[in-house]
Amino acid sequence: MMAIFRTAAGAALLSLVALPVLAAQAPGADVQSIERGRYLATAGDCIACHSVPGGKPMAGGLALATPLGAIVATNITPSKTHGIGNYTLAQFSAAVRHGVRADGAHLYPAMPYTAYAKVTDDDTAALYTYFMHGVEAVDTAPSQKTDLPFPFNIRLSMAGWNLLFLDKKPFVADASKSMEWNRGAYLAQGLAHCSTCHTPRNALMAEQLSQDLGGADLGTWYAPNITSDVNSGVGGWSQQELAGYLRTGRAASKAQAAGPMAEAIDHSLKHLSDADLNAIAHYLKSVPAIRDKADVKPVTQWGQAGDELNAIRGVPLPQNLNRMSGAQLYDAQCASCHQARGEGSFDGSLPPLFHNSVTGRSNSNNLVMAILDGVERQDGGSGHLMPAFRQTLSDEQIVTLGNYVQQMYGNPAVKVTAEQVTTLRNGGAPSNLIGLARAGIIVGVLLLGLLLWWRGRRRKETSAV
Repeated sequence: MMAIFRTAAGAALLSLVALPVLAAQAPGADVQSIERGRYLATAGDCIACHSVPGGKPMAGGLALATPLGAIVATNITPSKTHGIGNYTLAQFSAAVRHGVRADGAHLYPAMPYTAYAKVTDDDTAALYTYFMHGVEAVDTAPSQKTDLPFPFNIRLSMAGWNLLFLDKKPFVADASKSMEWNRGAYLAQGLAHCSTCHTPRNALMAEQLSQDLGGADLGTWYAPNITSDVNSGVGGWSQQELAGYLRTGRAASKAQAAGPMAEAIDHSLKHLSDADLNAIAHYLKSVPAIRDKADVKPVTQWGQAGDELNAIRGVPLPQNLNRMSGAQLYDAQCASCHQARGEGSFDGSLPPLFHNSVTGRSNSNNLVMAILDGVERQDGGSGHLMPAFRQTLSDEQIVTLGNYVQQMYGNPAVKVTAEQVTTLRNGGAPSNLIGLARAGIIVGVLLLGLLLWWRGRRRKETSAV
């Protein structure tokens, strides 16, 4: 009897989890179905990858940098010549949730189908309705196509990867948890695909489930730990603070969004309902804690206001500007916005540099990337919150400035290195996966050759007897 109750309760919870802000309507209510699908597509942030700046929505063409090379997003408008207009619901579902196109070719997991596999059948159908009837068809193909190096240009190899790493089971509600938790888990694990960025990957580029949401490098930016750990994660954040950050990209005395997270907020998260953002925040605060051993206290509690103005007043700049001190570089490039003592702007739009997770984390990549590429937001006119210094400052100057900021306002044990700055400026560390894959193929061919030679020799010996 208890088993029957738990099954029924689970089914009831799942039905509530799957409900978007716009509830599903009776068959034939096309406008309602389209709007429901639009909301779900926004939650999935489809437009961020499948649209180029200034281009037609969902028309593809954006080159997504990966350690293996650029993966070019395809046209997913309902065009029957260059998009997905000929897809059936079953084919659409296979592409979105299992990474297999209508022609049978496999997608690369840069398209987060490993997360979208959690999406329910009903929500997949709503997404299909939206893409077929709520998106303008664009009858042109992207100007470039994905062209990864051998052996990754053989898409069939992804079939083996999927056997190893793809969990095809849709989300199953936990009857022991609240409806809010289940809704948050459904969104975070599925459409919002939080683990795609925030979970480290193994040598085969699959998520390390034992480190779920424990923080990961994204080539250049660092997607931080968002588990419930108080020091390394969001355990010290209130649910209200976390939901507010997902909406605005700002949390006072804690963090501000930049890079890929800012894009996710501007394209997707800020458009979700308050209930859904609170559900995601509620779920994240329940994720098992993972702590970086270097985080001896909360990453938001490092540093304090301060300056070294007295040490540089009246001191001439060196003839070689690469020899400028950290205080000189800060005074010249940063103080006009972040203030002389690192307090941030008076209106609160620019954060303090102390009590800031960017300077408090043991990974300083985001500090370097903010200096290199600035901080840009598309949230109603804010635009550039911080200018890019890629063309203004040399690697040596960024190392000096970065270490000054860390020493003065952040975790002084964390350093910015010359190798780090050069690597990030050039797009991140190269992957050794291509070499490993090719070496594996060579070894496999040699082993197969030895096996065939051995079998041939055995046959000769047998026939001689």
